[in-house]
Amino acid sequence: MLTACTSTPPLPPWFDALGRLPIKTVTVLDQRIAYLDQGQGPPVILLHGFGGSMWQWEHQQAALSAHFRVITPDLVGAGLSDKPDIEYSPNQLLEFLLGFMDELQIPQASIVGNSMGGGLAIGLALDHPARVSQLILIDGLPAHVMEHLASPSIRRALTTSAPSWLVSFGNWLFGGLMLESTMREFVYDPALLTPAVLDRSNHNRQQPGLFRALLTVGANLPLWEERFAPRIGTITHRTMIIWGEEDRVFPLPAGDQLHRTIAGSTFVIIPKAGHIPQWEQPELVNQTLIHFLQP
Repeated sequence: MLTACTSTPPLPPWFDALGRLPIKTVTVLDQRIAYLDQGQGPPVILLHGFGGSMWQWEHQQAALSAHFRVITPDLVGAGLSDKPDIEYSPNQLLEFLLGFMDELQIPQASIVGNSMGGGLAIGLALDHPARVSQLILIDGLPAHVMEHLASPSIRRALTTSAPSWLVSFGNWLFGGLMLESTMREFVYDPALLTPAVLDRSNHNRQQPGLFRALLTVGANLPLWEERFAPRIGTITHRTMIIWGEEDRVFPLPAGDQLHRTIAGSTFVIIPKAGHIPQWEQPELVNQTLIHFLQP
């Protein structure tokens, strides 16, 4: 099992969501990054959250690509991208994001980040402001994360002292039993957690090396709090904050605080949605995104 964690699994040729989309790859800092690239026009980059993947943006592909070039990576350490034995510090994740944009020859893009992907988007806007044209944070990472965090499963993931091999082994044995209860913390409507959705999520959790990367990212959260969180109020980009009204990971007051911290930001509350409103209420979120992103 430990040997399997170091291997690079083959990629499926297609992203099967509402339609078949080809999965592309690019090498960044010697690591394979998998991504989707759909549409033409101003570039929009969609960044998934902690433990997530490009699947979190399946309902955005057709709607947004009718207006923009929509680029959806699996971040390093997640999904179908490589999961190297690295520090996964905020600076290192930013280096990979910048390298990804450079490889795709994208000097500037609108950045849309969900959850911890929102934290990465904030870091990019602060340290490399010229690379960001507009900023959208969907249930994004607020300052003082642990004070706002209401999800027991994410709190356990961020605070566990168990070694990654033990967490991986536990997931291999019992992951399917715990998956639905964990997913219920992320969505408002449990009816959306169909057997197909749960099977897909469980398959993602079985990716070799995933838990080592996740635990390392979580352990580096204090670095994000130290370097980026105190500067959120200096963001000057045109910014929109979208929040699920029923978010049980970062409840609504966290979104309101983020809105009040970023001067001039727009705050949109999505009813009957949890932590991933773009997946749970895609029509409303897509309309909101298109209206904000269009010049």
